[in-house]
Order: sequence, then structure tokens, then C-alpha cells
Amino acid sequence: MKEKQGVVTFKVDAELLEIMEDIPNRSAFIRQAVVNALGVICPICNGSGMLTPNQCRHWKEFTAAHSIKRCNECNEKYLACSRDH
Repeated sequence: MKEKQGVVTFKVDAELLEIMEDIPNRSAFIRQAVVNALGVICPICNGSGMLTPNQCRHWKEFTAAHSIKRCNECNEKYLACSRDH
């Protein structure tokens, strides 16, 4: 059985279009870029940057036993369980 396919279009500004013009297979490039981006989006808000009221409630419950810390080595933020510190 063949997989269902769809077409997604989007607008880009002239500068980005010019940069992308020489990419041999733009469709494959864009597909891979989207797949890569989806692997690093927030698993809670799905990249929207906003939580629903129910997600906020769950987040508040979660943060009662967790905190946001900053790594001394790479300086990035991470979630830490309060029981570990």
C-alpha cells in the first residue's frame, strides 16, 4: 500500500529564495530540515512557545519537584529533579 502524500507550500523572502535556488533537490532538503527541526521542538508546546491552561497546570505540578538549572560546563538550561540535589 502506498503512503499518503501531501503538498505543503510556504512563502519565503527574496533573499532566502536566492540562497535556496542552487540547492539541487530543494524538496528533499526542505523535508529533511523539517524532520530535523521536529526532533528538537519542545515536547510539551510543540514549538508554539505557549502552554494551554491544562498544560500550565501540569507544568506547575511538575515544577513543584523540579527546577530549571544552568549547567556549569555548557551554560545551557536544563530540568533537574529536586530529589537529585
